[in-house]
Amino acid sequence: MPKDFSRSLRVADQIQRELADLLQNEIKDPRINQITLTAVEVSRDYTYAKIYYTTLDRLEKNGVIEKGLKHASGFLRSNLSKRINLRQVPQLMFIYDKSIERGAYLSKLIDEAIAQENK
Repeated sequence: MPKDFSRSLRVADQIQRELADLLQNEIKDPRINQITLTAVEVSRDYTYAKIYYTTLDRLEKNGVIEKGLKHASGFLRSNLSKRINLRQVPQLMFIYDKSIERGAYLSKLIDEAIAQENK
């Protein structure tokens, strides 16, 4: 019988919680002060973790934010190793999550279609 909540999902959730806390309380870099972690995917052997994030800032600033996250990844990984008891702390890869922008765009299109239909 398969487990509903595997260990890799629990580790991913723990990594997301700890990274969110580190980004909020420990990082002082102004480039990455307005981000939200949306999801974390961990490889089966825990060597890599894809961290999906979104920002309240404009999409044009994404390059600056990405550089800030890449610069802080060593510090984040080091502090993550102190907070989570894993044999190997995963290498952190930050990926911009476009799903919120895509959802807002689709919602706008639906609203426009309904407004056209009601005319």
